[in-house]
Amino acid sequence: MKLKVSAKSFLIINLGLLITALGMYFFLIPAELAAGGVTGLAIIINNLLPQIPVGLIMIIFNIGLFTLAFIVIGKEFGGLTIYNSLLLSALIYILELVIPVSGPLIDDLLVNLIYGVLISSVGMAIIFNQNASTGGTDIIAMIISKFTHLNIGKSLLIADSIVAIGAITVLGIEVGLYSLLGILVNTTLIDKVIAGFNTKYQVAIISEKEDIISKFITEEMSRGVTLLYGAGGFSKNEKRVIHTVVPRSEYLIIRNKVMEVDPKAFIWVNLVNEVHGEGYTF
Repeated sequence: MKLKVSAKSFLIINLGLLITALGMYFFLIPAELAAGGVTGLAIIINNLLPQIPVGLIMIIFNIGLFTLAFIVIGKEFGGLTIYNSLLLSALIYILELVIPVSGPLIDDLLVNLIYGVLISSVGMAIIFNQNASTGGTDIIAMIISKFTHLNIGKSLLIADSIVAIGAITVLGIEVGLYSLLGILVNTTLIDKVIAGFNTKYQVAIISEKEDIISKFITEEMSRGVTLLYGAGGFSKNEKRVIHTVVPRSEYLIIRNKVMEVDPKAFIWVNLVNEVHGEGYTF
């Protein structure tokens, strides 16, 4: 069982785990907001058995879930997933020992929900963007999918819904409904943050200085270009459209160069959230 990940990616994943742990520990856990996952289950059990720390409950749950996963599903969960899941639990447990928190920092469920979900969603998005997972509810979803033949998305919704129902039953209707809201917002925020990480600029340029601009992009910026052939709708003159996809910082450099070379150039830009191919690794 090997951790097949680069040193840079490993450091980024650990940063994501720390951010996730901070959001959970300082906002969601003290407010008893069970916003899905093993953390949500641990909050519910901690409410019933307050003498057992949430972090320790998470560690026990994760060990049990991984054991069950290997028995029921097989060796589909790699060492990195186990590492992430256990480290997240350990970080929360360490925070409980080093910085004990007796209650919510702010006596407002909604504020705790907003900040807790916002911070932990950013952390989880960082982890997911490195093609990694925190395990937990993902494992429960895989087990449900195996026996019900539902897809992972529906199985994950069922798993988190079970946590939400448990929260309503044990923690009360108000906290339970806030927890359910947190589950829904968390999923949406993760998708949005990941999309933000991967956003690129799809740039199209029409210019009389096409040769100079194309050469600048390919040689100075080390980016590929595609030349599209067309004609002006009014003038009927043949035109070539320079087409490329670049990060935002590089787009600004290209735009400034185009304006310098040909102030009359026509440029339009679209945002794209996923790029595959030479020069890009997602």
